[in-house]
Amino acid sequence: MPHTDSLILILVGGFVLAFVFGMIANRLKLSPLVGYLVAGIAVGPYTGGFVADAELAPQLAEIGVILLMFGVGLHFSLADLMKVRRIAVPGAFVQIAVATVLGWGLGRLMGMSDLEATLMGFALSVASTVVLVRALEERKQVKGAVGRLAMGWLIVEDLVIVIALVILPLLVIQPGETLDGMELAKSIGWTLVKVVVFVAVMLVFGAKALPWLLTVIAHTRSRELFTLGVLAIALGIAWVAYQLFHSFALGAFLAGLVLNSSPLGHNAAQRSLPLRDAFAVLFFVSVGMLFNPAILVREPLAVLGVLGIVIIGKSLAALAITTAFKLDRATSLTVAAALAQIGEFSFILAAVSVRVGGMAQETHDLILAAALLSISLNPLVFALIDRMGGRPKPPAGDLTGGRALAEEKAAEPNPATA
Repeated sequence: MPHTDSLILILVGGFVLAFVFGMIANRLKLSPLVGYLVAGIAVGPYTGGFVADAELAPQLAEIGVILLMFGVGLHFSLADLMKVRRIAVPGAFVQIAVATVLGWGLGRLMGMSDLEATLMGFALSVASTVVLVRALEERKQVKGAVGRLAMGWLIVEDLVIVIALVILPLLVIQPGETLDGMELAKSIGWTLVKVVVFVAVMLVFGAKALPWLLTVIAHTRSRELFTLGVLAIALGIAWVAYQLFHSFALGAFLAGLVLNSSPLGHNAAQRSLPLRDAFAVLFFVSVGMLFNPAILVREPLAVLGVLGIVIIGKSLAALAITTAFKLDRATSLTVAAALAQIGEFSFILAAVSVRVGGMAQETHDLILAAALLSISLNPLVFALIDRMGGRPKPPAGDLTGGRALAEEKAAEPNPATA
């Protein structure tokens, strides 16, 4: 393939096939994410026919990650999170711990190192916001208390993953290198200091400078300049964060978070939405390109094991947590079903783990297989919990006190922020 054609071919092939397979997935009542991943598999090196540029695709995917995280920050609502904090915060941490331990146990049985097994379990612990919002929209529960609890739960998981992405490169020791506990503690401590300083600068000075800059751009009355300004802020701050601690995700998230509180934050979200959607599709396509479907035949028991952790292990953990907080049966079952899948953050964490040498490509394939299957099976999980009494009854109380759910006015999350 001529080098000069690589970019246009990957854009054409990626978008066209993502559209085709996305439409097929939608007709089958599946998340379009399944179609995008299948499109990536179709143009990947493990299948016949057209093969996209495997070196260029990850770079486009990085832009997708930046814009995805920027969108998460733009739609992050601390107020909504605080309403469900008593359940969402401990619930998210406990579920992450349970899934990580289960993944570590399975990984050790498969002969993985402690680090690789832990990273696999950690990647299996985080659900997809895109899939969650779609499921809640179909059940008309996004604005309800059940939806806010599930979204708050995922926000906490997302924040944990963002911090993990910053620390992860420090935990991986290359062959031939040695690093004692004191040196590791110093490296993590210094990185966290830089993160705290960067966050403080963004929240104190950025909260004044960025809204002011957007206002100046808005006064030009040029839609193109405003859109470019929003993208320049997102990409620029993400690049600065990458230079400081090798994390595009944290910088993009903070940029969105700062703009979220500005008067023009809503306009910024609208302007960046089309490009966020487009590059998010390329991100999922690039993830599919890295997946070797042969693992479904070569390691069927391992695939069933990771899938069991995602669908059964995580669901039971969420069910136990919500039951412990004395939520009603319908709410507990709905939250458990909503979290019985993995998606974009699992892909990001797995890709970073492979890149820094902490995870083998085969383990990465297991995580992708679990994602494809769990997203595809999620509608069936919801159908199952409905038979078990998962349809919520009319609300009559307050969620934070553990009584029946109460409908409160809340903004509907945007599925593109996933």
